Amino acid sequence: MTDMIDMTDMTELVSKTPATRIAPEIKAAPDTVTAALDDFMEAFEAFKDVNDRRLGEIEEKLTADVVTRDKMDRINRAMDEQKKLLDQLVLKKARPPLGSAGRTHASGADHLSPEAIEHKAAFDAYVRRGDEAGLRELEAKAFSAGSGADGGYLVPPETDSDIGRRLSAVSPIRALSTVRSVSSSVLKKPFSTTGMAAGWVSETAARPQTDSGQLAELSFPTMELYAMPAATQALLDDAAVDIEAWLAGEIDIVFAEQEGSAFITGDGVNKPKGFLSYPAVADSAWTWGNLGYVASGSAAGWNGTGPSDTLVDLIYALRAGHRQNATFMMNRRTQADIRKFKDADGNYLWRPPVSAGQPASLMGYPVAEAEDMPDVAAGAYALAFGDFRAGYLVVDRAGVRILRDPYSAKPYVLFYTTKRVGGGVQNFEAIKLVKFATN
Repeated sequence: MTDMIDMTDMTELVSKTPATRIAPEIKAAPDTVTAALDDFMEAFEAFKDVNDRRLGEIEEKLTADVVTRDKMDRINRAMDEQKKLLDQLVLKKARPPLGSAGRTHASGADHLSPEAIEHKAAFDAYVRRGDEAGLRELEAKAFSAGSGADGGYLVPPETDSDIGRRLSAVSPIRALSTVRSVSSSVLKKPFSTTGMAAGWVSETAARPQTDSGQLAELSFPTMELYAMPAATQALLDDAAVDIEAWLAGEIDIVFAEQEGSAFITGDGVNKPKGFLSYPAVADSAWTWGNLGYVASGSAAGWNGTGPSDTLVDLIYALRAGHRQNATFMMNRRTQADIRKFKDADGNYLWRPPVSAGQPASLMGYPVAEAEDMPDVAAGAYALAFGDFRAGYLVVDRAGVRILRDPYSAKPYVLFYTTKRVGGGVQNFEAIKLVKFATN
């Protein structure tokens, strides 16, 4: 008879699992990335033990004990939270210094160019006091306009590049995709949908002309993304506050969240077009302009007789040239389901990260966690697999613009910050999906 597990045992195990250190009142120190990874690995071992017990109960009694299922779900949730904590710690250590802070030679001298230092000082004066004279003088020197007709000034190049790097660390799609910077509002990209034809001939046979390749023009307009952080004048008057760091910290997370959602599900109206918004067809009937999908074999979930077969079919739906650079993309709830899958030898298909800052892997391929991916449900495309660098293009229009507004929300000073971003699928055969349906 299978040993029963009482709630006391469950509580004791979960409380001892380091993954539960994610309680709001317990904060991990910034320098504990290695310790957080060790905790996560220990939590995964506890998860495997409980899941193995659940599978044993199903085999013996055709159902799992409710306490065992509850324990596994709790550890599963704790692992998700511990992974978030680990990602946050890695991100914090990876964040580059902002502005000119830390940008010095070994001798201690700042290596920013005189023009960059002048621009930084003028921008700081504009942000703190609304003094436009320095920026206007720089524009006159350069014989160019740094803002549109509706006003505003470009942030210094150092801050602009730092925002871009931090967005890459937060937004999984941006980090995986190809990113292009443009100076206009639209990027037009030619793409060869068919290669040039070739043929075999004998030594003396005639060489007829072969067909040329077919080109398609893809258009990626940039859309305006904005944020409007507020600050008190007292904060701006405080010389000890790094204004550039404050602005970047205010907008990088909210920009990344908006981008991450648009790159996956955006409809292309005043926002980038997400890859799930393109038409999807069964992979056997795939044509250019559509994304191919593999059916799960079940109307509203995983195929009960062989859920891992769906993953194998998905992997090999992708051509070898894209498969070697491919990544799985799913949300944490779908990942929690897949953590329970085993192969015929009893080995778990999902594997934890091998080191801090590295992704988990599934059947040898990295896993990117994107909360904007849909949950497993009838007709949902909850799982994607592809070479996103080849398949998806992110377009950034150069420059982040700031308009200082001290009047609309007195006593606060608003900073209307805008960035133009576009995106869309550039190669329709480089991304494949799983559709939770019978066909």
